[in-house]
Amino acid sequence: MAAAAATTAEMQARTLMRGEKVRLVADRPGLSAGAGGKVAMANGFAWRRYWVRFDDGRVVGHIDHGDLVRARDYDGFLTARDQEAEQAAAAAAEASTTAAAVEAGPAAAAGAAETVVNGVTVPAYLLQRSADARTRLSA
Repeated sequence: MAAAAATTAEMQARTLMRGEKVRLVADRPGLSAGAGGKVAMANGFAWRRYWVRFDDGRVVGHIDHGDLVRARDYDGFLTARDQEAEQAAAAAAEASTTAAAVEAGPAAAAGAAETVVNGVTVPAYLLQRSADARTRLSA
């Protein structure tokens, strides 16, 4: 059985230690994503940030924890980030079609077996009850 691929959050969950090899995953002023270096100093409890000595000799401070990933995890991080973006886009498209079906009115709700609104499954009969109540109240 193959192990499930790690998510971006799992790859960035552990605090980086001094001397660890890291790579940038986001562009910074004067540095592009993918630039490699070593952690020179780690700061913070609630907001973790680092001083990094990059391969070109520059030392940059106050780099946010979310902008760094371990060098060995870099390729997997990029793959996971792309997959998560695709999944989020698919979920947004599904949510918009579901919202359009709910807004279409009682006829569309009566034909649907179940509808998902904000991640919660709503049975069609409840949607129909709501539509009937709106009709009664507006009359």
